[in-house]
Amino acid sequence: MWWFYPVALFAAFCIGLSKSGFSGISMVSVFLLADLYGSKASVGLALPLLIAADLMAYPAFIKHGSWKPVWRLLGPTLVGLGIGWWLLGWIPDQAARRVIGGCVLFMVVLQVSRRWKSGFFDRCVESWGFGMGAGILGGFATMLANAAGPVIQLYLTARKVPKMELIGIGARFFLLINLLKVPLNARLALITPDSLMENARLFPAVVVGIFSGKWLIRHVPQAAFEWMIVAFSLLAALRLLFW
Repeated sequence: MWWFYPVALFAAFCIGLSKSGFSGISMVSVFLLADLYGSKASVGLALPLLIAADLMAYPAFIKHGSWKPVWRLLGPTLVGLGIGWWLLGWIPDQAARRVIGGCVLFMVVLQVSRRWKSGFFDRCVESWGFGMGAGILGGFATMLANAAGPVIQLYLTARKVPKMELIGIGARFFLLINLLKVPLNARLALITPDSLMENARLFPAVVVGIFSGKWLIRHVPQAAFEWMIVAFSLLAALRLLFW
């Protein structure tokens, strides 16, 4: 099929773009790669591309953010990874999609509710339980579908983290988490010599996405940036839940 690789390259481009701050658009790559390669196979296929993008994004945004918020999220994220890894071996693809969609939709509702119940919401965001929940949901979603971007970015925007600092924290967080996922994916036989050959074909599109996103993010205002995250995340959640 002539359109197979153009679509696959566009999915890889979205991975690169997402690593420059537009994490909600990573859901586009989740859908496309799942449609092209199959839901579970696409998880292992995408992971090396994500790591390659992380290795480029981290030095590009190293001046922004710090490791401190990453360590705060690491414990609950590892719990979510463990749950997701356990489920990935037997849960039906459709059920997994709906669970992840529900997680993302929940974070969108929390983010939007901040506009109307700002005082109550700000107290919740600073609580231990909110960070714990975001970490577990993020770990679970990234293990099942490489789909934690909207969850973690919504959590950080809810804490009023500035745009560039948010991207720097995300670059650190996902570099660490995606490296930790390699042995888990390998044990489930989701990373294979054939999938690595596909990665080599798709990698140039990831590079183009990284540099395109780095330019775009500097020209998008903070308020518009936050609403773009909400919009992308909402569309992703509805797509996972209903289509």
